[in-house]
Amino acid sequence: QVQLVESGGGLVQPGGSLRLSCAASGSMFRVWSMGWYRQAPGEQRELVAAITRGGSSNYADSVKGRFTISRDNAKNTVYLQMNSLKPEDTAVYYCNAEIQSQRVRTDTAAYWGQGTQVTVSS
Repeated sequence: QVQLVESGGGLVQPGGSLRLSCAASGSMFRVWSMGWYRQAPGEQRELVAAITRGGSSNYADSVKGRFTISRDNAKNTVYLQMNSLKPEDTAVYYCNAEIQSQRVRTDTAAYWGQGTQVTVSS
């Protein structure tokens, strides 16, 4: 059973910073791409940032220059450093990972974390 466990959300004032973490655990052969999505109330879930196993990353235009995604392949963990936070960044942030099965090596599936709330407010 594969699990993604997120941490690091919370309440922060505008202009502040937060760092989210997401660790994958369980029966895995390899973790491929990892990413962060967010969903605000009444809105669709959107991609925030993603990173390949080799370290190539991409970002939503709304967070470029403020957020940085990184990963530690040895720990199967992805991070999202969020700086200069704005009220419009308020959302539930979800971790996503493409994980290759340990038992059936031809199988790769997408997994989601449970979500962590980020609230930016004064």
